[in-house]
Formats: sequence, C-alpha cells, structure tokens
Amino acid sequence: MKTYRIRPEDVVRNWWVVDARGKILGRLASQIASILRGKHKPYFQPDVDCGDFVIVINAKDVKVTGKKLIQKKYYFHSNYPGGLKERSLEWMLENKPEEVIRLAVKRMLPKNRLGHRMLKRLKIYAGPEHPHEAQQPKPLEVEA
Repeated sequence: MKTYRIRPEDVVRNWWVVDARGKILGRLASQIASILRGKHKPYFQPDVDCGDFVIVINAKDVKVTGKKLIQKKYYFHSNYPGGLKERSLEWMLENKPEEVIRLAVKRMLPKNRLGHRMLKRLKIYAGPEHPHEAQQPKPLEVEA
C-alpha cells in the first residue's frame, strides 16, 4: 500500500466563522489552532500547510476563569533599555481584545515558518461584523 502525500496546491481551504461570545479563552484558542493547522482533515500532514481560514467575531466578549483578569500579565519590550512593558489581561480585553485571542492562538501553533503562515489565515474582530461575507464562511460550533 502506498502512502498518500498531499501537495500544497491540492489543499482545499474552507472559511469558518466563530462567535467568541461567552467562550473560555484557552478552549477557544486550542480549537482555532487545530482548524488553522488542518488537523480536522483526513489528509492532515504536519509538514504541509493544509489548514482553513478562521474568522473570530465578538472577541471583546471572551471569558476567562479564576483570577486571570487581574493576575495574567502580557509583557512587551520596546528594545530600548528599561523598555519592558506589562499589561494585565483586563487592560488588554478593554483596549486590544483582538490581540488577546491572536496571542493565545499564536502560542499554540508551531514556532516556525509554517506557523507564521497559518496565523495569517486568522481574522479577528472585536464586534459582531466582519467584511468576509463574500467567502461564505460556515459557522463553527466551539465547545465552551
């Protein structure tokens, strides 16, 4: 029996839309990362970019459990001496809700060129509207 290897030009990419309202951040991010990698497809190969596009709406309404709103910190550096900046999850959800989901998904993808290419197919919007109606995205049910 021969092993079937899919070529990158044979990959069929679908568009999915996910409503993040009331969903827990980590569970949502892990399922989005799985779709971006293509693990739900029967011809998944870890070295081939065979994932789909994912649109996330209502990013500002994502939930977290425990005391993460206050205790979880995001660190950034300006590349200048003493330029380390620290933001709480609460501040990030108020000011940059798209970045919270993007960082959670990014850290679950491979840390190489393939992962960077997968992350480009993630579209995140704070509100319920998105400009991708022409792609006819299908709703994706995410277990909360």
